[in-house]
Amino acid sequence: MVLSDPTPGNPTTPAPLLTVRATVVLLSAVVIGLVSGGLTFLGGETVAGAVLAGLTASGASVPALHKLIR
Repeated sequence: MVLSDPTPGNPTTPAPLLTVRATVVLLSAVVIGLVSGGLTFLGGETVAGAVLAGLTASGASVPALHKLIR
């Protein structure tokens, strides 16, 4: 059995796990969370407070980035 080269119309090619848009939105949210957490820590907050601030900023930025990036 000879397999043909996978082409976009060929049903044997797997679908991507994430779209490019979803990847950009999630990576941007991670960067925003890291920057926010880092600045919070440098501002004198504890590590736990900085992590909480970073996670909050990351989570809150996802809906905004979802609407912004089209």
